[in-house]
Amino acid sequence: MTTVPFLDVAATARWVARRGTQAVIARLIDALAADFARWPELDKRARIASHSRDGVIELMPASDDTTYGFKFVNGHPRNPARGYQTVTAFGVLADVRNGYPTFLAEMTLLTALRTAATSGLAARLLARPDSRTLALLGTGSQSEFQALGMRAALGITRLRAWDTDPGALAKLARNARALGFEVHEASSAADAVTGADVITTCTADKTNATVLTQEMVQALAHPGVHVNAIGGDCPGKTELDPRILAGADVFVEYEPQTRVEGELQQMPETFGVTELWEVVTGRRPGRRGVGRTPAGAGAPFERGVGERAALDATSVTVFDSVGFAVEDWATLRFVHDDVPADLLRHLDLVAEPDDPKDLFSLVRAAEEAGAPAPGGAADAATTERDDDTSARRALDRLMGLAGRDGRATLLAGTAARRG
Repeated sequence: MTTVPFLDVAATARWVARRGTQAVIARLIDALAADFARWPELDKRARIASHSRDGVIELMPASDDTTYGFKFVNGHPRNPARGYQTVTAFGVLADVRNGYPTFLAEMTLLTALRTAATSGLAARLLARPDSRTLALLGTGSQSEFQALGMRAALGITRLRAWDTDPGALAKLARNARALGFEVHEASSAADAVTGADVITTCTADKTNATVLTQEMVQALAHPGVHVNAIGGDCPGKTELDPRILAGADVFVEYEPQTRVEGELQQMPETFGVTELWEVVTGRRPGRRGVGRTPAGAGAPFERGVGERAALDATSVTVFDSVGFAVEDWATLRFVHDDVPADLLRHLDLVAEPDDPKDLFSLVRAAEEAGAPAPGGAADAATTERDDDTSARRALDRLMGLAGRDGRATLLAGTAARRG
């Protein structure tokens, strides 16, 4: 019987704890760089999104000639007020040769890690190597990971953070200080940006907002600041003053997707950008004077780049990041290869009758093994209830909910009320 290894939420957290969060992000930066260097040979497409008034649900596929992968992910900004995560996700790898799934994993934690790693990869290439102060505009679920990613990439030691939610700001400050950061709890976005070398915008509201203005960047931030814009990630949602883009060197993951979802929504189609893979491979420059791997930024992935020009310490660089499927595909492959066997469970997801053309034989075998014959209406109702309970329990196990925080009970009660 072919079974599929499955990494649930609790096991993912244990894996990260064993390896160390910053160490995982640092290794992911290099894994992403290796796959970005293969960009032309990968099968890529913009995500498939289903939008509603409450949020968006998306499928994000990518592949090479060996391994296919996809992520299922949502983005619902109002979820925290209702007791749910803004983002939750799972991912699958499959063998291109036969289409069989080979790995299944939660991707809520993994998405946070890969987003931080992608930000770190961009910062290695686009920020000044002497950057030490990070401004965080938005201190929700992603903020601690972003801070660790920038420390892995650049050696960031100081955080200047601001959020409209005082509780979220206090949470970030508490966690970041425990992680060894010096933290300034800012009174405004402008206060947070003052003296920053890198600015990360990461807000959740699904609206065209101006979280960061041109005046903040020009008058308050350190000259040559790098802007890591990761909150604008769907149509109708932006964070930057368009004048920032107009006066900066702008870099993206996959231009066709970013034109629709990112800060580029605000710019004309003729506005020029550079895809990050082109900088990774040396085809196009990032910030002039920044080599492939600034000193202290982790394991190198230099690819024979020659001498660089003098550092350009005044230009503003912007990474307009919306999240792209190749990043999730690379992360799933990295985790699949790295996670210890003792953290995995195995699921029977592949139907394998002795005769590949006789799928019905599996049902017949179950009947012969003692499944009850169909009965009256009462028996049918009992069987249906038992099946429903079994299905709910299986779903709880799949999502890692059973026995945690009462959520399994809550879901079962909700399902009963809806029924």
